[in-house]
Amino acid sequence: MDKRIEDTIKALNKNNFKARFFEDSDTAVKTLLEDIKETDSIGIGGSMTITELGLPKLLIERGNKVFFHWLETTPESMDNARVNASRADVYLTSTNAFTERGHLVNIDGVGNRVTSMIFGPKKVYIICGINKLTENLDKAIERIKENAYKNARRLNLKTPCAITGKCNDCDSPQRMCSVTTILEKKPSKIDIEIIIINKSLGY
Repeated sequence: MDKRIEDTIKALNKNNFKARFFEDSDTAVKTLLEDIKETDSIGIGGSMTITELGLPKLLIERGNKVFFHWLETTPESMDNARVNASRADVYLTSTNAFTERGHLVNIDGVGNRVTSMIFGPKKVYIICGINKLTENLDKAIERIKENAYKNARRLNLKTPCAITGKCNDCDSPQRMCSVTTILEKKPSKIDIEIIIINKSLGY
């Protein structure tokens, strides 16, 4: 573990988050599956990182009840999954960026992901690749804006960024960047653990 990561983990711990570092994703996934009970209900916030790690499939196959709107096919069932995910025993998601000072920065369209990170589930795991680490809050916002077009293209949205590959601070009705949250300290009513993996994951 290099000093930058070591200092970031110290900063996260100082901000009352639990933080663990893993050199590889296989060990991180194995540890998560050991920590999470098979009887726990699982909520998942929209996350390429969680999907890339194969966690939804692994959890479903071993018998956990999983609420993940990406697995649904209708607007109504997607909304039901979002609500149920916010009430789950365990919530899994990623963060758009985290800083060397131990802050978590996220931008959402609907807002279900960021609200469930803050209040609702009994336990939250925020799993992130080393590519999400930034120097400060300004760099975190910059990183998120620079990568937002990837999600827009994945969702086949007609936002300007999907076309140009750059943030245009748009007024599009399909704009994804509607809710910005900064977690400077762990919210007092929720148990949050940050899992940092020494790999590039998600957007």
